[in-house]
Amino acid sequence: MPKEYYQLLEELQAIDFVLVELNLYLNTHPHDLEAIKQFNETAQQSMRLKVEFEKKFGPLMNFGKSFSSYPWNVDDTPWPWQV
Repeated sequence: MPKEYYQLLEELQAIDFVLVELNLYLNTHPHDLEAIKQFNETAQQSMRLKVEFEKKFGPLMNFGKSFSSYPWNVDDTPWPWQV
């Protein structure tokens, strides 16, 4: 896989880690407006990165969570969790 594959995947993992942490924080601090703003901005950034990754390298998830190009590429390897 090209170097960009690993770079984008690492960036996605870092962004999604931030989302998990913000989610946990907001479960105990539901009125923290700045944290909610940060969560929403980070969620948008995560969605943009996922779209970019999938356009370049194929689906991140299967079972209808990601789209496939033609020809069917959902069974292409490696999957992100295999690298």
